[in-house]
Amino acid sequence: MTDTAAINAGSLDAGSLDAGSIDTATIVTDIAAALKARSVVPYVGPGAFALLPEADCPIPRNSAELAQRLNAKVAAPGRIRSQLTAVAQFIESRRHRKTLDTILNEIFRREAPATPVHAWLATLPAPALIVDVWYDNVLESLLSSETARLWGQIQGLSHPQGAGEWVKHYAPDGSEVTAEAAAGWDTVLYKPSGSASPAGNYLISDSDFVEILTEIDIQTPIPPVVQERRTGKNFLYLGCRFDQEIQRTFGRQIAKRSSDKHWAVIEGELSKNEARFLEQHNITRLDLPLAEAIRQIGEAMA
Repeated sequence: MTDTAAINAGSLDAGSLDAGSIDTATIVTDIAAALKARSVVPYVGPGAFALLPEADCPIPRNSAELAQRLNAKVAAPGRIRSQLTAVAQFIESRRHRKTLDTILNEIFRREAPATPVHAWLATLPAPALIVDVWYDNVLESLLSSETARLWGQIQGLSHPQGAGEWVKHYAPDGSEVTAEAAAGWDTVLYKPSGSASPAGNYLISDSDFVEILTEIDIQTPIPPVVQERRTGKNFLYLGCRFDQEIQRTFGRQIAKRSSDKHWAVIEGELSKNEARFLEQHNITRLDLPLAEAIRQIGEAMA
């Protein structure tokens, strides 16, 4: 994502880069062609799980649902109950970090069904890099079933878990490997927020993010192989919203120094901050339901 000057919010039009002003079929064709050329980095967020009915999804489908689950275990004060990072910080401060990690493991170490987005991503022609910012292991399970694919994952760490490290590297069997091993993987699954599997790494509390946000602008927490594989690539954001500063910061910094053309599937009205973010970073919005968008893109790739 190339660096650009800030744009005055008053000049923004939320639809200026969406499917309303650019033909939807053209956007879909462009995305499909880039995916076939392996020049796309899929970037998947928790919104992909919104494609599953709540009754069929044993894990939280967004930050709000996760905050509710945490509050059910340790009730945070009313003024912060809806703020995920603050609730996590409250549990960490009052009950110890191990308590927070144990609760998160209980929540996310459940067998969640693959959403249409995750199932589709696993069938793509071996993207060099996939970014997944939720704490589940669905993509890990799908990629593990592809025995012919060489892949592994890199997970972000909190300060207590990291002992001075920003990330850890894991082979498909869950064993920890060196950073050098990642160079030989066809696909790197990058989980910047961590994951329940295999080791229960979580970047989630206020203190976690304060630490990483002090360094992320100079790219220190982002693994070299991720920086290498994003170069010149187009990012495709699926199940992501950008109405919170942390979401925008991670989206911007992980895609830094990549291509100057990206896409995001976001249906409906954008917030002012989201519209500004898409405009600043040349992200074309595809205003379609997520399931419909991947159906059309998949057909265009056939």
